[in-house]
Amino acid sequence: MNMNEPQLFAGDQNQLAVFTPIDSLLSAYRKDREDLERIASYVAGETRVMHYFMAGAQIENQISSISAASLFELAPAVRELDASYWSRAMSLTDVLDSMPAAKRNEWNEQIRGHKTPAFEPESVKATIGALLAQRSQFFAERVDGLFRALSGEHLTNAPEGFGKRMIIAHLRSHYDTLNYDRSNYIHDLRCVIAKFMGRDAPFANVTHDDLNSMYRNRQYGEWKCFDGGAFRVRLYMKGTAHLEVHPDIAYRLNQVLAWLHPMAIPNEFRTKPAKAPKDFTMVHDLVPFEVLSELARGRVDRTGKSISFFYNSIKPNHRTVQVLQYLGGVPGTMGNWSFDYEVQPVLDELTRTGRIPDQKTHQFYPTPECLASTAVDLADIADTDTVLEPSAGLGGLAEHLPKERTTCVEISNLHCKVLEAKGYITVCEDFLRWSPPMKFSKIVMNPPFSEGRDAAHVRHACSFLQEGGKLVAILPASRRNKTLVEGWNHEWSEVFDNRFEGTQVAVVILVLTR
Repeated sequence: MNMNEPQLFAGDQNQLAVFTPIDSLLSAYRKDREDLERIASYVAGETRVMHYFMAGAQIENQISSISAASLFELAPAVRELDASYWSRAMSLTDVLDSMPAAKRNEWNEQIRGHKTPAFEPESVKATIGALLAQRSQFFAERVDGLFRALSGEHLTNAPEGFGKRMIIAHLRSHYDTLNYDRSNYIHDLRCVIAKFMGRDAPFANVTHDDLNSMYRNRQYGEWKCFDGGAFRVRLYMKGTAHLEVHPDIAYRLNQVLAWLHPMAIPNEFRTKPAKAPKDFTMVHDLVPFEVLSELARGRVDRTGKSISFFYNSIKPNHRTVQVLQYLGGVPGTMGNWSFDYEVQPVLDELTRTGRIPDQKTHQFYPTPECLASTAVDLADIADTDTVLEPSAGLGGLAEHLPKERTTCVEISNLHCKVLEAKGYITVCEDFLRWSPPMKFSKIVMNPPFSEGRDAAHVRHACSFLQEGGKLVAILPASRRNKTLVEGWNHEWSEVFDNRFEGTQVAVVILVLTR
């Protein structure tokens, strides 16, 4: 059990008791309350001289006039204290995050407006216990809350359930900022979808930040996918948002609505569609929200090409490090990661979609030790062989190759600097545009997989192979037993599952000869 969360036990069948963290919070509250009462009592007895403090502050600090009596009045201070401690109490559990948007907005408004009840032990324990017991009900209410938040002014919104285009109005406030209360409904949808997809829970402000990024970059009138294509949003300047949920998710949302309103949702809206639309794809292999949360806490510098975790005292976990490497980052000595492109747009898209953008990064996955050694063994490199490694990355394969006879080609300037520092012959070029002055007797490669680039890299590499040479490539398992290069001999290894840590990709090793 996570000791940072309250521990629960059943005192009897009708009451849920919360102990340890809440008791500690109540103790801290009592001390703060006593300090407030002591200060208020002291000031009340010294009003004759306290006005000098007020007048002096007004003149020296150029603040408006205020009296000691109003500044140190006990009742408003206690209400602020109560609100602050209620906020802290709610943060001890996931109950606030599990609430539907309407209830969450109501709680936040009570805290902001000093309208919370007194922070008394019986009230606190009873309230939090009751809210924790309602979490399964909250799940359904989150779906219902979004459906009820749809704009009544637009005929597009279908009353039968999710599945058609929906419209949410007033996503922008009167101050031309994102309306947090309205974006909460979209966040609710995201939380429910994460449950359906078996994904960890989205962190608190992720949806608000993603929508803000779309407004900041003026991405109006274009569909933007969220969470692997589970749903998509199109924003307009006036503050209206169009929203579409993937059919494979929509019918499950409608089943939840039907549980709340069994007579209101037609049966055809609760049935899984026979086939998915071609223009609305969805994937499930996504970066965990835990990793996205760590990345969001990093600070991008003024150049846009470095992320620092030093200032926030964060040491990224190994999965976050893998994503940073995959984005093409190189770690520094002060908790920072450097890139050779502006990384913030990529981070924005990664957080929103859960997927690393193919066109904007170098799609770098370090070659695992076991695959690297197997691939090099299959190449049968002799003492006289000259070797080429395209898309060398940070040298995962090159470390197993003869350094003085191996040429590394790499697109990332930062990675090239690392390779050069390791002593490799390095060419900093896009491999698909590179034409070498010589041919090689052996080529060993782990090309990028996305959008069919692996096949393009292999075919391009074949033109640089000497007669009687051999090419060895690590490829996606889907390529196995297919002809990539006409007129060449193809030998395939067994399938290697889950060798790239943090992904579910399966690979094979291809040996090509003429």
